[in-house]
Amino acid sequence: MPSPAQSLRPGDALLVVDVQVDFLPGGALAVPAGDEVVPALNRSLALFRAAGLPVALTRDWHPADHCSFLSRGGPWPPHCVRGTPGAAFAPGLEVPAAAHLVSKATGRDEEAYSGFTGTDLHAWLQAQGARRLFVGGLATDYCVLATVRDALGLGYAAVLLLDCVRAVDVAPGDGERAVAEMFSLGAEPLYAG
Repeated sequence: MPSPAQSLRPGDALLVVDVQVDFLPGGALAVPAGDEVVPALNRSLALFRAAGLPVALTRDWHPADHCSFLSRGGPWPPHCVRGTPGAAFAPGLEVPAAAHLVSKATGRDEEAYSGFTGTDLHAWLQAQGARRLFVGGLATDYCVLATVRDALGLGYAAVLLLDCVRAVDVAPGDGERAVAEMFSLGAEPLYAG
């Protein structure tokens, strides 16, 4: 399988999904081994930066009373409350100065698993001339899946960076099922290396 460095071309963009402190081990909504994606993502970030290709990072950026929280009848504990340490990007994640930051689910009654829901991501990618998205981040079975599903639906080609994703696996096997769904929809597999 080729590495991203061997296959990058104009029209490619890197999309890093929700690699935030609250989704790391010890965080409010921890993804098992979520911190393991950081080194591989940093290699991808460096490749895209060196190639002069666009990079976007999504983040949950919730109000303190967000509809997804248990206190409001949602499925999750409070997490990624904007301005708190838990909402920050993972320590060690080398976020390029020129990266486009996409904040999602910013309203108290607004849920968004996909980086495209209620954001400017699609418009920004179009302005960059992006046609193929390399996607990694957290969690495979929620925000990565929803983002890849929407990307494909909007006409982008999608490449799933397999060593740059980890799953919550609320039900055993959720992550594997999410990967299988992404491939069935047309995403291609790649290892960042």
